[in-house]
Amino acid sequence: MGITVNPDWWKSLFDEVYLLTDARSVCDEALTRREVDIICKLLPMHLNHRILDLCCGHGRHSFELCRRGFKTCTLLDYSSTMIDFARKKAIECGYSVDFIQGDARETDLPSETFDHVLIMGNSLGYIQEQDADTKILAEAFRLLRPEGWLLVDVTNGLAVKNSFNPNAWHEIGEDTVVCRHRELRGDFLCAREMVLSRQKGLIRDQTYAIRLYDSQTLTDLFNHVGFNQVKVHTNFSPHQSDGDYGFMNKRMIATGQKQQNREDNMNSIRRITY
Repeated sequence: MGITVNPDWWKSLFDEVYLLTDARSVCDEALTRREVDIICKLLPMHLNHRILDLCCGHGRHSFELCRRGFKTCTLLDYSSTMIDFARKKAIECGYSVDFIQGDARETDLPSETFDHVLIMGNSLGYIQEQDADTKILAEAFRLLRPEGWLLVDVTNGLAVKNSFNPNAWHEIGEDTVVCRHRELRGDFLCAREMVLSRQKGLIRDQTYAIRLYDSQTLTDLFNHVGFNQVKVHTNFSPHQSDGDYGFMNKRMIATGQKQQNREDNMNSIRRITY
């Protein structure tokens, strides 16, 4: 019997347990610094630019940008748990940032507000509706000022398929074990994740599915939405040691620019299903 996935899995997975199970990737400050190094290398970033951290999680990339002197970051995520965690961290560190709990497909933010939009941490491919990622990128396009840039960080789907491992596990300290069973279904990877505590027993048993992109399909998505100067950098990994880090080791970084006078394309884009 195959893995059965609730299409709304992404609405509940990202909580305190997620920060525990994925701490090797999302709670490693050195790794976050390397990721932000890449952002600053690939985008024409200036300290006074307005930056939207879309699908921000607990805010680690924006906080590193703040630490480097960037003055205007807005963080948006669907998970109220992640937003609450980020807000507490910002207060502790004295970072002046804006927080929004909302849907990346329709943010309700004013058009042409930001110089850069970042979508980090493999945050595309979660929503199972066919045009969901198109809507997310179209919203990013709407929110960017002319000549603004979008940067997206996703798993390298081709690399995942070529080195597919159906089973993986890792230990967290002396108490917790994370076990994952995976299935490939075309361009989707389905997984069952069980989190076990030696003291408390079963902490989590949840399934999820993520669409896998290769460099060409990601480029096509950017072009379809209206971005120019699209470039995809493959085989990026902030991890400096080999290992099975789920979707967080072999990744791609895609960038694209919104040029002048492209806003007229938006009405037609919204009527097209990718």
